[in-house]
Amino acid sequence: MRSVSLILVIVSLFLSYDSDAQMHLPGNNGRASDTSYYYIHTGCKMKLPVLVVLYASPPGDTHYQVIRRKHVESIPVAATRKPLLVVHGNVTYDGYYQSNADTPYLERDIYQHTLQTVLDITVKDQYPLHLAFSTSKGNSRLFRNITGVNFQYTSQDFKNMLLAKAKGWDAGKLKQKVALDQLKQKLDYDWNDINKLKAWFNSPAQVQRMVEAKEREYQLRLNDSLSQLAKMGKVPSLNLPEGLNEKLSWKDSLAIRFRKEYDEKKALLDSLQAAFAANEQLYQKKEKAYNARKGSLMDALQHSRNNQELSENLESLHLPDSILPKGYKTLLAIRSVGLGRTMVDYSELTAKNISIMGVQAELNPSWYLAFATGAVDYRFRDFIVNENRTRQYLNMVRVGKGLKEGNHVILSYYFGKKQVYNFNTTPPAGGNTSTPDYKIMGLSLEGRYQLNRNNYVIGELAKSSLPYYARSVNHEGLGSSMVGFGDHSNEAYAISTFSFLPRTATRITGMYKQMGANFQSFSLYATGSAQRAWMVQVTQPLFKQQLTLTGSVRQNVYTSVFENSSYRSNTVFKSIQATFRRKKWPVLSVGYFPSSQLMKLSEDRFMENLYYTLVGTGSYFYQYKGIGMNTMFSGTRFYNHQTDSNFVYFNSTNLLLNQTVFLGKFTLNGGGSLATTSDYAIYGADGNVQYRMLKWLEVGGGLKYNYQTVFELRQLGYTANARLNIPKIGEITVMGDKGFVPGVNKQLVPNKTGRLTYTRIF
Repeated sequence: MRSVSLILVIVSLFLSYDSDAQMHLPGNNGRASDTSYYYIHTGCKMKLPVLVVLYASPPGDTHYQVIRRKHVESIPVAATRKPLLVVHGNVTYDGYYQSNADTPYLERDIYQHTLQTVLDITVKDQYPLHLAFSTSKGNSRLFRNITGVNFQYTSQDFKNMLLAKAKGWDAGKLKQKVALDQLKQKLDYDWNDINKLKAWFNSPAQVQRMVEAKEREYQLRLNDSLSQLAKMGKVPSLNLPEGLNEKLSWKDSLAIRFRKEYDEKKALLDSLQAAFAANEQLYQKKEKAYNARKGSLMDALQHSRNNQELSENLESLHLPDSILPKGYKTLLAIRSVGLGRTMVDYSELTAKNISIMGVQAELNPSWYLAFATGAVDYRFRDFIVNENRTRQYLNMVRVGKGLKEGNHVILSYYFGKKQVYNFNTTPPAGGNTSTPDYKIMGLSLEGRYQLNRNNYVIGELAKSSLPYYARSVNHEGLGSSMVGFGDHSNEAYAISTFSFLPRTATRITGMYKQMGANFQSFSLYATGSAQRAWMVQVTQPLFKQQLTLTGSVRQNVYTSVFENSSYRSNTVFKSIQATFRRKKWPVLSVGYFPSSQLMKLSEDRFMENLYYTLVGTGSYFYQYKGIGMNTMFSGTRFYNHQTDSNFVYFNSTNLLLNQTVFLGKFTLNGGGSLATTSDYAIYGADGNVQYRMLKWLEVGGGLKYNYQTVFELRQLGYTANARLNIPKIGEITVMGDKGFVPGVNKQLVPNKTGRLTYTRIF
């Protein structure tokens, strides 16, 4: 029974160890419930409990988990060859017919043919170019036949291309991302190593070896305790079987080696986990910096104050060539290059909003250079009159220091030919006027001073050659009259200011210029009298940008080519506009501003009348029982007089109400109008429906009704249209309309119009 007693003592000690051992098994998280006992019968009619460890999937990271990411060597992808040229654009033809013109003088059976194409060309997916061609021909004496082509590059197009690339940019293309990927790869490898070690600790074999090692330690400890008790005579001496000590020593050596291996792997696991935590923290920091850098790219593209600042910001980002092409600094420094019909818009006193057929270029890295040369094709406000003119041309060179959007000083020299005499006059009967000398020449010095980020001022001084009649008095040449400083009548100066108040979001712009009677430039139509012009405009948003107020006052800024050469106006024009926008509310707008109307005085003379107009509109899109609707109301008041215009609606009030209903494939539209004058009123009503029969076919039609009081005229008109969108061919739209326009004796006369439009987008 001694052996049985010994076994019971060992078992009791073993069981007492078990509860502690189970509490510290790796992956057990202090739970003793992952233990079971298997009972076997002994020779003394007793059941001996034997420990059985349940190897369920323990919580935490083990080999049962999916490994974070198995690294797969990336297969290099063959780079796709970028085409030399990528072309997108459109081609449009428009044919228009009108039986009667709504003008102060009569024209009938007018037709106009317009063909144009716009091409956006990208070279090697990096360099944007723009090509446009347009030709317009007709039989109206009012409109000129114009043909032109424009080929240009602008830094704005280049910036737009960079912005488009940034929006669809793959984050892996940053050079910084390479280091980030390497760190990510190391994290993946370390994560796998950690999981392998954790799987080793939690495997059934290693758990069993740990149990056996614990048994050896407790057996040795028990033997030592029993030996000490035997020496003290408290228990009988142990008679161990022969060879048991040798077996225990061999097992003890295995336990020691396992314990050593276990401790080494535990130290390695702790080291890996510490390194992984540090690297993961570093990765998160780098990833955050990378995301911030990507965000700074968008910020640089959208908020850089000028191209030089943008170049510096882009350089600091270390972007790859796929985003920034070679020579991007030069491309940003080239503001524009134009060939063909191109725009010259330089300064107040030299050339502003002038269209030429020629060449124009503007460069501005840190120094400034611009030049333009070509025939003056038309100025913005005289292209509609089909009259013969003297051929005019412009040449200009500008050099300076500084950035155009920042502090700069620019010297301009211009010369050319400009018709400012006998343009809008009638030659004497039976005689011919002598052709004057139209050559002009001038110098200008412009400076811009940036007070701070939100305020700047621009000043300009200019001196031109004298007109031919003033030169002939002293027999001066063109250049000598320009550099003669004794005469100040050919001098001019201008000052412009801009201010933005961040606290109130107020924008204030102002301009003042004074021009001598003999000053000549391509920006000035009139000559022969001293000119003074000024303008102040204020824009103020209110109620969290929901209401925007814009007001301005100006004098002599509204210049016209149709005015007499010695025309001088002292009229001060005022305008104000308010716009209210709020989500889910109607959009409201009201404005009071000057308008103009072109008058034909004779076959060779024209005049432009100015008068005030009050306009108010309200538009509201909403849903009613799941149906989309839009309601629009408009009111217009003309403050002109019958002496100013033969327009039938002089000094009239016009009201318009329109309702649109969207019913799936149907769009219903209807409305009513009212036009009142001091003599009569005109009431109108119309309705039409649009039906989208197929994806490529849409048709529509409607009726219109007019009633004119006093004359008791009741008139019925119609409208019809169709649209075909044929794949790979284009969109064809046809329209026919019978309406009514002012005619003689203040009565409305029928007017038929037709239009055929073809558009192909590619």
